[in-house]
Amino acid sequence: MTFQLDRFDLDAFVAATLKEDLGEGGDITSAAVIPAEARFAGMMDTRDGIVVAGLGIAAAFFRALDPAARIETLVEEGAQVAAGTDLMRVEGRARGLLTAERSALNTVQHLSGIATMTRAYVDAIAGTGATLLDTRKTIPGLRALEKYATRMGGAQNHRMGLWDAAMIKDNHVAVAGDIGEAVRRAVAGGIASIIVEVDRIDQIPPALAAGATHLLLDNMAPPMLREAVTLVAGRVPTEASGGVRLDTIRAIAETGVTYVSVGRLTQSAPAADIGLDFALV
Repeated sequence: MTFQLDRFDLDAFVAATLKEDLGEGGDITSAAVIPAEARFAGMMDTRDGIVVAGLGIAAAFFRALDPAARIETLVEEGAQVAAGTDLMRVEGRARGLLTAERSALNTVQHLSGIATMTRAYVDAIAGTGATLLDTRKTIPGLRALEKYATRMGGAQNHRMGLWDAAMIKDNHVAVAGDIGEAVRRAVAGGIASIIVEVDRIDQIPPALAAGATHLLLDNMAPPMLREAVTLVAGRVPTEASGGVRLDTIRAIAETGVTYVSVGRLTQSAPAADIGLDFALV
């Protein structure tokens, strides 16, 4: 089945990525060294324990350069697998497979790295009732893919962009004059979902009174988070955000917040160690 993702053009992504790699001269190494008729078979495997993400995109790279390539995906997207697990078997024209190899591996390594880090954070808050969210801290042009990877790791997507919810932050408040006025303007604009960032307890009542539908509790320590959650009393969802780490997230989640958002899921996840070895057939 072809990989499909909302707001993501797979064909355009593959074409642009390969164009970046091939430039004007193409894969001069493979053209010089590999006979045109040669065929390769290869196995993609992981050297790390990972959560898998991106195999369908890797397959698209191989098929773009060899439409007749035989590809077998050996594990499901989102599966948690041990080091040494085989992920994908591919067979086809050697030149095409070698040319596509780096782009395919880069994608799977990056997305699986995000999914793997995400699963660690999800596991760390298991049983608390809180839900892990990602953020907009993504590599430009890769948001749909990176947020797909966080879903494979078990997180829930926050805003996909500036269009699907308002988020009123300190700079918006500075221009509007106060937090209540900023929220009232968003309400008057007909916006249904209005997230308001607060970093003090005294900002909560005016934000709620003006019509906030979600409160982002920014850089609050657990005691202040508990106070905020008590004050909100379930009227709107609450989200803890700012500087959350794997060693601190459980204490944050245990304060009773609805969500915990973590920018480092997409901003700082290391690439997974995944390789692909070919042999002549």
